[in-house]
Amino acid sequence: MTRGPTLPAHRLPYLPTPLDAFNAAPADEAGAMLLRCLRSPRWSGRVAEHRPYPDLDALLAAADEAAYDLPAADLAGALAGEPLPELPEDTYQAAHMALSAAHAAYEAKFGHAFVIHLGDIPDYEVIDRALEGIRSRLANDPEEERVTAAEELRRLARHRLTAFLAGPAPRPPSGATSHNTPASGI
Repeated sequence: MTRGPTLPAHRLPYLPTPLDAFNAAPADEAGAMLLRCLRSPRWSGRVAEHRPYPDLDALLAAADEAAYDLPAADLAGALAGEPLPELPEDTYQAAHMALSAAHAAYEAKFGHAFVIHLGDIPDYEVIDRALEGIRSRLANDPEEERVTAAEELRRLARHRLTAFLAGPAPRPPSGATSHNTPASGI
């Protein structure tokens, strides 16, 4: 089998990655994307201002460090912006009520939303894991739970960043001729 001619590496068209687009985005766009990952202006500002990141691992390390350094007031603000864990569409209404009631008990005790990183848990286990997490964490004292909630929030932000940057790479604008210019949008 014969192959046609191939372009030398220096002649291949540049296709930006989502990380390239994030690195090149205007500060307000990068900040808005980061706020979808963790609802803390301090965190998003700190992560955005240290761009460009050479790779995803460097970005995740910076995001982790910024999350670990959040003062209590910023952590409380980020927790306040978190929704309840998303349940699969076919979840019974009773399960929604149970989760809402457990969440209300948690919020009454700790004064902030319950957060949990469920990662790649199959849909059919989400409600059980969320309820189990709330029940077990209701036994924590406030300081222990603040540390646990901060860790779960950090894990959520990390997961959201990874998912966002694993998405499809932005397409170069039609008619683009540059081989080295990263895209400017996220």
